[in-house]
Amino acid sequence: MQVIIDNLPLYLSGLVRTLEICLLAGLLALVIGTIAAGFRVSPLPPLRAAGTSWVNVLRNCPLTVVLFFMAFGLPELGINGSYFWFGTIGLALYTSAFVCEAIRSGINAVPAGQAEAARAVGLTFGQSLSLVVLPQAVRTVVPPLGNVIIAMIKNSALVGAFGVGGDLFSVGDTLTSARGLAALPVLIGVVLFYLALTIPAGLLLGYLERKVAIAR
Repeated sequence: MQVIIDNLPLYLSGLVRTLEICLLAGLLALVIGTIAAGFRVSPLPPLRAAGTSWVNVLRNCPLTVVLFFMAFGLPELGINGSYFWFGTIGLALYTSAFVCEAIRSGINAVPAGQAEAARAVGLTFGQSLSLVVLPQAVRTVVPPLGNVIIAMIKNSALVGAFGVGGDLFSVGDTLTSARGLAALPVLIGVVLFYLALTIPAGLLLGYLERKVAIAR
């Protein structure tokens, strides 16, 4: 515990940096995943094919490969940027495939009559999806979406391994490599601060699940 107390400011700064990565990646993954889910249930075959390809490629590709492509492949194509943004966007793209499937399962859980009624009153596919189907699907996607978000928080450690700097992974590496501290207490500190992110996230998602269950 003394190692954690002595280096508490460094751990806290790593916690904030990791939280930044998770918030940005989570928001981007939700936006992309929702769009991809709309493609997956679209009546247009090209859109369905695009959504299916997106999910199949990213969901079956290791996150490390996605991050390697973002960090080292894009610069070779002339696309330059910081490792922070490369890592965050790579994590978001990877997570978006799982978000897509969680939202699609919620869409499929909505009775087909709801979409048919929306079309009967003249709503387009986009309008019926956004105004009628998705609001009802949200109630069923909270548990699987929560699992995806918590997995994303843990996956953010891999982003730190690609030189983002300042996150919890980098804190552990700095304390063990640069300062020569014993690995076990340092890693215990890293684990505790990751738990400080995942446990509150799980409690919040559990609260949301109970709220939507009552609303239903």
